[in-house]
Amino acid sequence: MTERQKDRPWLMRTYAGHSTAEASNELYRRNLAKGQTGLSVAFDLPTQTGYDPDHILARGEVGRVGVPVSHLGDMRRLFQDIPLDQMNTSMTINATAMWLLALYEVVAEEQGADISKLSGTTQNDIVKEYLSRGTHVFPPGPSLRLTTDMITYTVAHIPKWNPINICSYHLQEAGATPVQEIAYAMSTAIAVLDAVRDSGQVPPEKFGDVVARISFFVNAGVRFVEEMCKMRAFGRIWDKITRERYGITNEKQRRFRYGVQVNSLGLTEAQPENNVQRIVLEMLAVTLSKDARARAVQLPAWNEALGLPRPWDQQWSLRIQQVLAHESDLLEYEDIFAGSHVIEAKVDALVTDCLAEIERIQEMGGAMAAVESGYLKSQLVSAHAERRARIEAGEEKIVGVNCFEGTEPNPLTADLDTAIMTVDPANEARVVQALHDWRDNRDEARAQESLSVLKKTAAGDGNLFAATLECARAGVTTGEWAWALRDVFGEFRAPTGVSSAPLAVAAEEGSPLAAVREKVARTAAELGSGKLRLLVGKPGLDGHSNGAEQIAVRARDAGFEVIYQGIRLTPEQIVSAAVAEDVHCVGLSILSGSHAELVPDVLARLQRTGVDDIPVIVGGIIPSADATALREAGVAAVFTPKDFGITEIIGRIVDEIRKANRLDPLEVPA
Repeated sequence: MTERQKDRPWLMRTYAGHSTAEASNELYRRNLAKGQTGLSVAFDLPTQTGYDPDHILARGEVGRVGVPVSHLGDMRRLFQDIPLDQMNTSMTINATAMWLLALYEVVAEEQGADISKLSGTTQNDIVKEYLSRGTHVFPPGPSLRLTTDMITYTVAHIPKWNPINICSYHLQEAGATPVQEIAYAMSTAIAVLDAVRDSGQVPPEKFGDVVARISFFVNAGVRFVEEMCKMRAFGRIWDKITRERYGITNEKQRRFRYGVQVNSLGLTEAQPENNVQRIVLEMLAVTLSKDARARAVQLPAWNEALGLPRPWDQQWSLRIQQVLAHESDLLEYEDIFAGSHVIEAKVDALVTDCLAEIERIQEMGGAMAAVESGYLKSQLVSAHAERRARIEAGEEKIVGVNCFEGTEPNPLTADLDTAIMTVDPANEARVVQALHDWRDNRDEARAQESLSVLKKTAAGDGNLFAATLECARAGVTTGEWAWALRDVFGEFRAPTGVSSAPLAVAAEEGSPLAAVREKVARTAAELGSGKLRLLVGKPGLDGHSNGAEQIAVRARDAGFEVIYQGIRLTPEQIVSAAVAEDVHCVGLSILSGSHAELVPDVLARLQRTGVDDIPVIVGGIIPSADATALREAGVAAVFTPKDFGITEIIGRIVDEIRKANRLDPLEVPA
């Protein structure tokens, strides 16, 4: 073969951040020293959802799933000694994306950077937050305005920045098929580009610059041939839409630019060592094919289903990328799948199906209308329910979970308490105190004036970025910025998709679900109530509602009356609903790590209300030591990702209801 220049590797990132800005800064500098070529910032849930760490809903969530950034001082410390004009920084932030980018820009200015040279990405895709991850704040219209204002600002002032990273990643985790993942992401892109075009803020001759800065963030699952074909289909459809709908003639501006995190929720708690090969296969899907290769890749760690990965675990994932890029010969070849009739046929089929679904969404009025009607959410809940049913039936195999379950003792998890990192429970109090010190020492008049200007701008139709920049410089906090906009825009509670999801598991005679339905009916009859009532609650700020939704759907199909009000509830609201609805069981779902704070609060409030005979069950990513502590505190049962049989879980809920009501155990298999 003729000698050709080796391709440049993709950007290698690790999604990281925890506890405090100082601790995260130290972690970032260590990762960069290990050969990481870009930063990927994980913010904690209060930062993502526009709350300061001293807000009631932030309790137990501060510094858990990312770094708390409450004001300019935190952003300064987060990037101390990291020259931002030499860095490519990805920020996973959506509802508060404008705010975090403004803080980033001000810190870069303070470092003496040329703002026009800053490069990186803000996720800023609110549609998938309504559908899958739950960190939305404002209604669809104002959210789209924030996105539009950011895009027009960055194209004019920070031209190397990707102001939106349309994110199909979480759609796949919420159950999306490849067709749904592509179609919903493309429909979001159309909604955003139409809004920017129609805003009049960008002259038509500059619209190609807008299209060129749209990037995507994609999930790669373990079916790596299908996933690779998905990426080729993505690129082909993007080229068609940008050429035909927006008239972009410059091929470079039409290029499909995407980054990847491979599937985290597909990682298993059972036999977690198998996650390493899953991660490798998923990475190959987005690196093997040169014509569909990701621009940036971040890999989860093998132990993410157990808890927060340690720096060593993240290093292992970085080394997986480095071995492929630097030891293998992958980057020495043109696209190795060019001309494959198998790949071409699969891509053609995906393109055809995706274009049909995109057209269906356009006929509904576009992505925003399809969010508000509940269509997109109910489709995802249904697709996820069908997949869960296939796993439970053994049709879809997951090694170590529903097949090949026998295992040798695992030395990696021999001491579970040291196999993951924990956040110091005292951290939250320190962060809250630092926030109060910041407020006490700022120019209060300037801060209040900047918030007043922000609200006036929001009430009009001006671009919100300049007012947001002044808030950042004036020492305004994350919660204050978001509350000023809440006052003008209101808040949004997204459809849950539960009530409209069809039956996913057959309940014919002799089936596991039929047996559980019998238990539910008999227990309700013995208790003299028409139906057993289950409250499914999500306390705190964790918006990953997939598990809660699947429990709610299956409980409904088993004959329960299900009370599910969606995400982001205080323990007080959950207990009030439990009392008002006279429920037989409270089920709490928490994946963010705040269970140690919030679950005991729910138990204590139930006790004070005099209804402590209602069993409370908990599900989530809960380390074994925490699970033991929760049971000792009075939780009836704890379910973690290894408990994959939802019908079986519903059966166990009935058992706990019977036990709490002193009914004899039913000899009906669950």
